[in-house]
Amino acid sequence: MDFTAIKKAAEAYEADMTKFLRDLVRLPGESCGEQETAARILEEMKKLDFDEAGIDRMGNVIGYMGTGKRLIAFDGHIDTVGVGNPDNWQFDPFEGYETAEEIGGRGTSDQLGGPVAAVYGAKIMKDLGLLNDQYRVLVTGTVQEEDCDGLCWEYLIKEEKIRPEFVVITEPTNGNIYRGHRGRMEIRVEVQGISCHGSAPERGDNAIYKMGEIIGEVKALNERLKADPFLGKGTLTVSQIYFSSPSRCAVADMCAISIDRRLTQGETYLSALDEIKALPRVKKYAATVTMYRYDRPSYTGVVYPIDCYFPTWVIPEDAPAAKAMVRAHEGMYGKPKVDKWTFSTNGVAIMGRNGIPCIGFGPGKEEEAHAPNEKTWKADLVRCAAVYAALPSVYIAGT
Repeated sequence: MDFTAIKKAAEAYEADMTKFLRDLVRLPGESCGEQETAARILEEMKKLDFDEAGIDRMGNVIGYMGTGKRLIAFDGHIDTVGVGNPDNWQFDPFEGYETAEEIGGRGTSDQLGGPVAAVYGAKIMKDLGLLNDQYRVLVTGTVQEEDCDGLCWEYLIKEEKIRPEFVVITEPTNGNIYRGHRGRMEIRVEVQGISCHGSAPERGDNAIYKMGEIIGEVKALNERLKADPFLGKGTLTVSQIYFSSPSRCAVADMCAISIDRRLTQGETYLSALDEIKALPRVKKYAATVTMYRYDRPSYTGVVYPIDCYFPTWVIPEDAPAAKAMVRAHEGMYGKPKVDKWTFSTNGVAIMGRNGIPCIGFGPGKEEEAHAPNEKTWKADLVRCAAVYAALPSVYIAGT
């Protein structure tokens, strides 16, 4: 394989990738509002002469290159989180900015740069004749990941019957190759009380006070959770709190919290729920402990309900996809570090629920995700496009 030619081809597309990414940044596309972003990506695929490209019923963009029987996929979600407090931004998050090295704007790292590099990686495969009759490449621009990671791929696998041999997750990896991450789940704890007039609180039963005691136990539980040598420690934190009360002059008759639970290797949704149910104050106050369920319609109106459980996944360092990614990187940019994500990705469904191996390599840095003044680097787009273009051939040669 001529790695030098692949690098030169990727470098030649730097300006095109930069323009494409800046176009996407200008299209605000939070979860369930990605329609303009999807249309722009489809336009680029058609311009670059993808063999097949379209948008599925849920709203995911799907583009194919090649005709072989073995399918290799590159996934990038196309929704972004909101801006947050605009005063924290030093520039317009949707106009962004560009320097000789950087591109700024909401979504540049998380994670619009990934689909951009993947689209051009597939184009380089076609330009250089790297496609052959053994494999076919799929590039996806998937929806609703920020709302419910993995939902889009659960739909693609179960409803569109798409099942690749492995999937490259193009989320930001700080220049490294990632082979897994902790899972997560969303838990609700609810406790009941009895309202009364606030002038005589002893007549009622304050649900907020009960929850206050439960929160203390939840905080202590976080310190006792186990760690995995590779993925690290499971964690949990109270992320939201709700109450009901007849008025501001009354005792609360209900209080509920949401818990963001991160799951390390060996932990499941059942074990995590049982840990909460076993807390002394949860039992004392007969609190209910449940898992949330996601059923928000996509921008096309499709509702695809799913439990808010996002399984942990890891592949071995010597897995074929991991070895091929390392070899492709070494051929052009030297030996990479193999590590893991701190956050979770669509791999929770691809590998976690469905057992399809994933390997991570994407432009940008994790710490830029969801932060004000988000940016990515042009060199990362080039590097990722080059590695993506080389990867399928390296993988096929080694399997």
